[in-house]
Amino acid sequence: MRRAEIITALLMAGLSLYLMFKSAELPIGWIPGEGPGGGFWPFWLAAIMFGSTIWVMVNWYRRTSPPSQSEDPYLDAYGLKMFILVGGGITGMIALVEIIGMHLAVAVFLIYYIRFLGGHSWKVTLGVSLPSPVVTFLFFDIALRKFLPTGFMDPLYIPLYDFFL
Repeated sequence: MRRAEIITALLMAGLSLYLMFKSAELPIGWIPGEGPGGGFWPFWLAAIMFGSTIWVMVNWYRRTSPPSQSEDPYLDAYGLKMFILVGGGITGMIALVEIIGMHLAVAVFLIYYIRFLGGHSWKVTLGVSLPSPVVTFLFFDIALRKFLPTGFMDPLYIPLYDFFL
């Protein structure tokens, strides 16, 4: 566990630095009359993430966190099984995005995750997964006007766009 903590912190620090440099290609300051530049939020979020990874490394060095004191393996058999099942589910969801669109792919993933991995009742599963396409559509496509992939369902979205936009 100790080795996994420092490896993860180093990888996250490297990713943070990359994101900081990449987002600095856009303005990261305040643009008069417009607000924050295009790189403002990505840069500062990556900077906060970098600071957090430094703090994790300091705690690792001082052995003040439970993972930094543990010599247990990072993943036991159950942890590896769950990693594969959840990772496989996410991979399946990503594959479904091109076919059935993001909205429905999220619903299918939630059914898989809540019912089959979580073991919850169908009432809970459907209560969470069925509203998810509606909520994601209204939030991303309508409120934010950031259109998510619709897959072969695209013709069904045209009347919705006409109605809402």
